[in-house]
Amino acid sequence: MTRDVFILDAVRTPIGRHGGALAGVRPDDLAAHVVAELVGRSPDLDPARIEDVLFGDANGAGEDNRNVARMAVLLAGLPTSVPGATVNRLCGSGMEAVIEASRAVAVGDASLCVAGGVESMSRAPWVLAKPDRAYARGSETLHSTTLGWRLVNPRMPAHWTVSLGEGAELLAEKYAVSRERQDAFALRSHQRAAAAWDAGAFAAEVSVVPGTDLVRDESIRADTSMRALAALPPAFRADGTVTAGNSSPLNDGAAALLIADEDGARAAGRTPLARVVARGAAGVEPELFGIAPVRAAERALARAGLGWADLDVVELNEAFAAQALACLTEWPDLDPDLVNPQGGALALGHPLGCSGARILGSLAWQLNRRGGGRGLAALCIGVGQGLAVVLEA
Repeated sequence: MTRDVFILDAVRTPIGRHGGALAGVRPDDLAAHVVAELVGRSPDLDPARIEDVLFGDANGAGEDNRNVARMAVLLAGLPTSVPGATVNRLCGSGMEAVIEASRAVAVGDASLCVAGGVESMSRAPWVLAKPDRAYARGSETLHSTTLGWRLVNPRMPAHWTVSLGEGAELLAEKYAVSRERQDAFALRSHQRAAAAWDAGAFAAEVSVVPGTDLVRDESIRADTSMRALAALPPAFRADGTVTAGNSSPLNDGAAALLIADEDGARAAGRTPLARVVARGAAGVEPELFGIAPVRAAERALARAGLGWADLDVVELNEAFAAQALACLTEWPDLDPDLVNPQGGALALGHPLGCSGARILGSLAWQLNRRGGGRGLAALCIGVGQGLAVVLEA
């Protein structure tokens, strides 16, 4: 018999732009900040009670130092007895970390865990492949680890290894998502995000990173307009519809959640924000990665015994407007007004390994402020995967 699993608290950094206010902060320091802040917000919690720290990280090739979760534990000043593991499901890494922590608690392997995610796309290094033979005399190529495919296996079919932007173009074609609809969706994201900040909706979940002056998500363009968005050129095809304005930006940030069963909640002295009800994962053709949340969400809802009409809030990560609109097309029973009421990644940003933890934490806080309800968080993942989690408060 499995145990109930609760989200006790959730905290994140403001999300910085690529090369922006958080570019000088190492990813392990970003992760350490949210871990320390999360623990510090529960003064009754003995940090030694934390049985594992799981963090998502899509890169890991640089200052993340391969196991950024363990680095964060040590840098945050937690007891050395607290272990840490880093998981990688690309853009879904932060949600994967929460899923794995929730499963550990559900089956009794742990009572209290920290789970989250981090990414510094600003500080992602270049990598150099080793030459085929020693003392090679030819020139070599550095590959950026910021985003997308690199060092691709030549056995991979070419139609699988298209860029993420080209994948969004394919979905725009397949679902007849016009440039105007994409721009309108992006505008809505910015407007909702700006309004949410103005209303104080993020006050409980955002913690400023020491040594920085960023107090608000840096990519929000409160003054954008349909005219401004329409003036942007296509970013991936000469005759395309996907632009920098209707695509999520490159970002830096971290998020962490406190995951526990009833005993863990008592030990932390916390009243839960929400309960983890169900989870779902799915795979699709790699080039159609953006549509993968459809099946993942349907699986999670089926496991929860719920339908779209039972939900009060949906957090769908906005990798691209075309991608999000394609998913909504496949969910005709979902009221689109319930989706991302506080804006999404098009405005707030998409620091890859962080995003899944961010939307889950935000969903938990939204349900808590409502005084209850049910919600779903879902996101697409490069190379053709999707994840979803159902919460109840």
